[in-house]
Amino acid sequence: ISDELPKLFREANVLYWVRALLTFSYEYIDHCVSNLPEPLPFHIPRLHFVEAGLALLHDHAQPGHKSKSLTIPWAGFLVKELITDEFLKYIHNMDCNLMLDPYEVGYEITAFLACTQHIQYVKTSGLAFISDYQGMHHHVSPMYDLVG
Repeated sequence: ISDELPKLFREANVLYWVRALLTFSYEYIDHCVSNLPEPLPFHIPRLHFVEAGLALLHDHAQPGHKSKSLTIPWAGFLVKELITDEFLKYIHNMDCNLMLDPYEVGYEITAFLACTQHIQYVKTSGLAFISDYQGMHHHVSPMYDLVG
């Protein structure tokens, strides 16, 4: 547990921050669109990251310990929403090229996610963007790549 728990906390923290970055991108897009005189001629996909949380199993304190309410985690798990459909790789973390071609299913989402990367990079002055998008049409899942 002493080796695994820091890794689980790191992954849960990354999931927290990528969710914030995606939300920020949507808020920026919505702000820009609200000021347009006419509706957009295309659809903006509404995606979200898989729901996830950190679950810790605790054991009661050892006999003779001063605090009877103190518990010590002995196992931890990153619990994620079950995704039953096949994942697509939209944008790889090694380069900024789109993984899908214009004629392939999911291309519009890929182009949109590239747009969110650009917004994140520019608005954070190059400090952060989500670099690895994969998922299905209603969920996206980052790997561990929050660049900063």
